[in-house]
Amino acid sequence: MPFTPDGIYWKRDGIEDAPALVLLNSIGTDMDLWEPVLPFLRERFALLRIDTRGHGASRAEPGDLTLAMLADDVLAAADAAGFSRFALAGVSLGGMIGMELALRAPERVEKLIPVCTSATMDSASWNDRVAKVRGEGMAAIAQLAMGRFLSDAASPATYQTVLRQLLSMDAEGYAACGAAIRDMDLATRIVAIAAPTLVVTGTRDTSTPLEGHGEHLLATIPGAQHLSLEAAHLAPLEAPGELAAGMIRFLQD
Repeated sequence: MPFTPDGIYWKRDGIEDAPALVLLNSIGTDMDLWEPVLPFLRERFALLRIDTRGHGASRAEPGDLTLAMLADDVLAAADAAGFSRFALAGVSLGGMIGMELALRAPERVEKLIPVCTSATMDSASWNDRVAKVRGEGMAAIAQLAMGRFLSDAASPATYQTVLRQLLSMDAEGYAACGAAIRDMDLATRIVAIAAPTLVVTGTRDTSTPLEGHGEHLLATIPGAQHLSLEAAHLAPLEAPGELAAGMIRFLQD
């Protein structure tokens, strides 16, 4: 299994010499979040998926993480995979990391696709969630998270797979990344994002809807385009074909 020196698990897929595309997962999931979208992307891109620190096979030390640290993890994995410049699509936390990365290393990020994400979240509620997970474990927030992850349109098999993954993940890894969401300072900084950006929102997303979240990204990131999907927070699971089609149009434009 390929790991960075800091223990971040990464995986290459797709066409070797095609345009490079990095895919990042949400908090509480791993790189499998993108599985339903891969059949649409494999024939067109050199793909790199990463398990965010503390998720899947990627390790996390005890303590809080920051978006800057998570962005550095992506750069380390991209270096290991041989990607000097790449487009990036990230769901939720993955989109936040993508925006941070586009600000920190603009020479590396060619295009940006933040999916069902935000530049600002309620830090008090995330502080409570971090404390709850550290004190009581993943089961304490599972129903809250699942209610936002998926809508009634998701199949029982999808629901049970995501729930199983959430319950089995390292509580410290979840809490550490939750702290990164709690402490992020993207809201005013994203005006400096230079990469062409496609903001993806879900009509059934109650966690980071267009209202108050997606609309802020669209109003603040220069020239940002918008793709609306019939999906809840984990759009790759509920609208894989529509998401892939929108991504391909934007990336190949």
